[in-house]
Amino acid sequence: MRLESEVFKAYDVRGIYPSEIDEEAAYLIGQAYVKLVKPKKVLVGRDVRLSSPSMWKAIVEGVTDAGVDVMDPGIISTDMLYFAVAFYGFDGGFSVTASHNPKEYTGVKFVREEAKPVSSDTGLFHIRDEALKQEKFIAPQKGRIEKIDILGDYLKHILSFVDLSKIKPLKIVVNTNFGAASQTLERLVKYLPVELIKLNFEMNGEFPKGRPDPLIPENRTELTEAVLKNKADLGVAWDADADRCFFCDEKGNFLEGYFITALLAKAILKKHPGEKIISEPRLVWAVRDTVAENGGVFILSKAGHAFIKERMRKENAIFAGEMSAHYYFRDNYYADNGMIPFLMILELISQTGQSLSQLVQSLVTKYFVSGEINLKVADINAKIKEVESYYNDGRKDFTDGLSVDYPNWRFNLRASNTEPLIRLNVEALSQELMAQKRDDLLDLIRD
Repeated sequence: MRLESEVFKAYDVRGIYPSEIDEEAAYLIGQAYVKLVKPKKVLVGRDVRLSSPSMWKAIVEGVTDAGVDVMDPGIISTDMLYFAVAFYGFDGGFSVTASHNPKEYTGVKFVREEAKPVSSDTGLFHIRDEALKQEKFIAPQKGRIEKIDILGDYLKHILSFVDLSKIKPLKIVVNTNFGAASQTLERLVKYLPVELIKLNFEMNGEFPKGRPDPLIPENRTELTEAVLKNKADLGVAWDADADRCFFCDEKGNFLEGYFITALLAKAILKKHPGEKIISEPRLVWAVRDTVAENGGVFILSKAGHAFIKERMRKENAIFAGEMSAHYYFRDNYYADNGMIPFLMILELISQTGQSLSQLVQSLVTKYFVSGEINLKVADINAKIKEVESYYNDGRKDFTDGLSVDYPNWRFNLRASNTEPLIRLNVEALSQELMAQKRDDLLDLIRD
């Protein structure tokens, strides 16, 4: 058996197959999940990776040996996992996926009932410790496996977030990065008066163009060039497990998840005034100001889906967004979804008569951002303390790492939840000031 304890991250399991995690480990992880959650029926899906069928089979074997019934939806996006567990009332579920990691990775994402996340704070390390004991449990009666088709109900659900009659004919370049979004889009487009120009649309676990992650700048070029070449109204990309969605405007400009969060918050508050909107401390001002201008209540939460979802439930917030392009909706069981933002942006463009570049114009010309800069340092905590001491005249916030605000610029410095890195984000009210402060901070961090 290969099961390195390091594959258990803050929110999921993720490691290289089969050197760090293999089928025997998957079996034990399935059994450990059952010991923690004590379910009677769970949904177990998988992504398009080449290792996923055998890993799925091993997990299902572990779960059914423990006497638990399994619903098998086949290949699904991660947001379909959240939907199905909550919508059908299953006791929990998981998907074999390594999200946007390279093809050699495998992993598992878990939820409890009502799509509540299982994270390092809520049982994931308990699953780790149980799995590492390598103690198998065989119930007197083996659980059953039953196929389930969830796509039809999922489509009805996501379409309920928009008024289909308002969506106008649009030309859209879509890049699914060989992942799970393509099967949803194939069916979804039948309800929409749009033309899709497809990139990397075939599901292919080899990921022939490399890591299936649109956050990587070099992965955006193909999309932006196709938008310009085809004179499309916009471009949209998804990561391999399709729970994050990314946009570029008709001019080929890639748009930060930060600005899409502000745009969606405004659209939601127009329909539901006075509601609570949650975002995170990496970048703040555009969302905070947009929420205030549109009569909403802005709430700051620690980044990461487990923290965001917990805070949303506590506050009964209608929407939350992260700059990583995770977008969460109260009416989606407080879970993130990669298709609802796509539909909402189509509705927004259609209703306003404005292009996507016009919709974000007031944001991108007022708030200037560095983009997330990842750095390796010898001692992350010591470095954050050093930076805090240097910028001791600013207004500090410790919601997630260190945030320091000044009247016309701010920054956030935090340790990664998933990698041995320190992450820096800077925003300012002018491009020149942002660049200057970013460079000052980089000099200090690299010193």
